[in-house]
Amino acid sequence: MLKHKLIHGDCLQRLRALGDSTCIFADPPDNIALDYNEFDDRRASDEYVAWLDDCLRLFIQKAGIVWVSYNAKWSFAMGMLVWRLLQEYDWLEAKANVQVYTFGQHNKHDLGNNHRPLLRLKRKDAPLYPDQIRVPSWRQLHGDKRADPRGRVPGDVMDMQYPGLGDVLDFPRVTGNSRQRCNWHPTQLHEDLVERCIKLSTLEGERVTDPFGGTGTTLRVCDRISRRCTLVEYDRTYCDKIAEENGLKRISESTPAMWGK
Repeated sequence: MLKHKLIHGDCLQRLRALGDSTCIFADPPDNIALDYNEFDDRRASDEYVAWLDDCLRLFIQKAGIVWVSYNAKWSFAMGMLVWRLLQEYDWLEAKANVQVYTFGQHNKHDLGNNHRPLLRLKRKDAPLYPDQIRVPSWRQLHGDKRADPRGRVPGDVMDMQYPGLGDVLDFPRVTGNSRQRCNWHPTQLHEDLVERCIKLSTLEGERVTDPFGGTGTTLRVCDRISRRCTLVEYDRTYCDKIAEENGLKRISESTPAMWGK
């Protein structure tokens, strides 16, 4: 059985044909006219929101825990979609998290966008593993004898302004000068952010699916922390890059093309 798989094609079509995963981590296109290689990031707003709804509905059927990182522009629409899901499915719960960063998008005329929402949808019976993501607490860092030696479970704000504190940690945007940056793709999430979400949601050996493979961030994280990973990527050029940079071998050239190791 392959530890990691990469599948070329449309995420909704491919996911319907795949088995279930413990966790899905999704970073869908933002629909803000980014310059992807093949994907058109310029849908009509109503069409894009309907597509997000289709994604969420499929994701919660395919995994016990679903993380979705999305552009703040769509916060109100996403809230409406999540509210409807919670009314329909009494086995589902939702938690709103946020990634914030100092060097956001500067705006001379209004408040700049310095955060990215991070939604978690979870089946009520799906376990979490908070001990796997404990971090040093303020008391530990300041020599307080009352400190829990295990550290503390961090909060739901991922913030680069206060590195090392328990409630918030350093998950900056992956910009052009970042050591993580893959310059062949227009967007990229910080690996430590993805790692925290996956560790909270899974145990070693469990499978994580990423419907929007992008630069292969989720695969790199899963390989590092001993999880199995399935990526789906719409763009064939990005598939080739992910495979090349992560040592995946082509196992099928038919439809869909697949790589693995």
